[in-house]
Amino acid sequence: MFGWTGKILKVDLSKDKITSENLDPKVAKDFIGGRGIGIYYLLKEMDPKCDPLSQENMLILATGPLTGTMAPTGARYMITTKSPLTGAVTCSNSGGNFPTELKRSGFDAIIIKGKASKPVYLYIKDGNAELKDASDLWGLDTHKTTDKILEKTDTKAKVACIGPAGEKLVRFASVMNDKNRAAGRSGVGAVMGSKNLKAIAVCGSGKINLANKDEFKKFNTEILKKFKQSVKEAPLGIRINGTAGVVMATNSFGILPTKNWQYGTFDNWKDIDGRTLTEKYLVKNKSCFACPVGCGRLTKVDVPGFEGEGEGPEYETLYAMGSNCMVKNLAAITKANYTANELGLDTITMGATIACAMEMAEKGYIPEKDLGMKLEWGDDKALVELTRKTGLREGFGDMLAEGSFRLASKYGHPELSMVSKKQEFPGYEPRGAQGMGLAYATSPIGASHMKGDTAYFEIFGIPKAVDPLEWKGKAKLVSIWQDLFGIIDSAGLCVFFVIRNLVEPQLDVPPEPIRRYLNAATGADYTLEELIKAGERINVAERMFLVKNGFTRKDDSLPKRLTDTPMPAGPVKGNICHLDKMLDEYYDERGWTQDGVPKDSKLEELGLMWTK
Repeated sequence: MFGWTGKILKVDLSKDKITSENLDPKVAKDFIGGRGIGIYYLLKEMDPKCDPLSQENMLILATGPLTGTMAPTGARYMITTKSPLTGAVTCSNSGGNFPTELKRSGFDAIIIKGKASKPVYLYIKDGNAELKDASDLWGLDTHKTTDKILEKTDTKAKVACIGPAGEKLVRFASVMNDKNRAAGRSGVGAVMGSKNLKAIAVCGSGKINLANKDEFKKFNTEILKKFKQSVKEAPLGIRINGTAGVVMATNSFGILPTKNWQYGTFDNWKDIDGRTLTEKYLVKNKSCFACPVGCGRLTKVDVPGFEGEGEGPEYETLYAMGSNCMVKNLAAITKANYTANELGLDTITMGATIACAMEMAEKGYIPEKDLGMKLEWGDDKALVELTRKTGLREGFGDMLAEGSFRLASKYGHPELSMVSKKQEFPGYEPRGAQGMGLAYATSPIGASHMKGDTAYFEIFGIPKAVDPLEWKGKAKLVSIWQDLFGIIDSAGLCVFFVIRNLVEPQLDVPPEPIRRYLNAATGADYTLEELIKAGERINVAERMFLVKNGFTRKDDSLPKRLTDTPMPAGPVKGNICHLDKMLDEYYDERGWTQDGVPKDSKLEELGLMWTK
């Protein structure tokens, strides 16, 4: 095969057994790779109703056919599993150098099931895989774990691992690769911890064979020129300020979630903005493999009490731990970010859960004796301390480790948890960006901006500006964008591949460059229609996983704070999110019933009748 390695590694931890099998070329073309391959195997080989933390759940790490090929942003992999946070499917995305090394080690994907009798790590080198004892690594943070594994194996290896949060089954524990890159959402790290799997180390010298090397190289040269120009012209200085520069944009639009989503603007936004981060703490920017954007940033903080160094924080962390908690101390947010990375925690859910706790404490719903401290809005020291305690499940951190929905429900006020399908929101307010509300509610993994980020066209005007306050017509745009992101995730690309210069002004087709890259790499001869269908197929397959678990329209929801309570102030004052009206239109657009179930005619069209 070209583009794909054509090999799948299968690991049964309970039986201490490792095998490999060939990737079916038809499955490869129909599901592309990455996210698509993940949901295909999850539906084929696992009972969707299994307990997420049981031996029966599967953990699938999968690259795409463009991963490691030098296509710009081709440095991604997906982790697909059943989420312990939501009970839904999840596919958490990460970049860096680990994904390329995984593919060079000889495999498109690793499928892991069962549970080891003691802590182990998986080591793969040039097609050979073995399980090794990790007893001495258990309890170590992600940075120390990575260093020790490199000492034990090969200094050229790349490592993905969990920290104490994953070991202790924190429901939003992440898997960290290359120390600071996170497959962060939905608790994939807890699933890994439940299997007694501490880490996966990969090392490979294999080359990725391309179907048409000359065409690939010629096209790549053309696209890189467009990328460099787009990055140079980016209004938020993505290469200099990273995603942290988005703070200014969302605040100006009135959609920067503040005080547990009570408001959409933060008076102290400049204190946590990307420009401030760059001025105060930036060491240098950093790129994932083959990326011309370079949005990652190495930072260092010398402020007494908040000292540390690492990567980030990203925009989502600045919102969740900053404006959402009313914390204006950037040093504290950055320290909490470092702590989350080292312990292996999703910073979005972490910050949002602390914000939920702050509101409940303010209203007197959580006794101070349970908190173990006085908790108030803007408490920077509490932010850092509660992040640490959550990763270790110490004191009140043990309750925070369950996520905001379970925390708020425990104290009788689930309405204060800002979630969809029990997953906390990223940093775009649906009352001021209607498409984001629909995208959050219908995302297969629970609230996510990575499964169809409509902020591209609602806020940033890519590929063209669309009124963020208009709800009519958003259903079609959201479904198109969700399918496009399914293609991107499965191809092994980053969503930053969608730059202004590469997306056609009409929103009803995905970028032609992805099709040309895939065909040059794989020789699969995708037509535009086939590629669009592949993106839809992946989204509908994920929806069928939800259907099998009893998810219906009632789960495609948003908190009443967003649908019933008008924004009290700011640029979008008086607005609500018109979710129900958009849902009716969305299901019709998708070919689903009004209860959110794909019709047989749609399943037949996509070749998915086997998922029923």
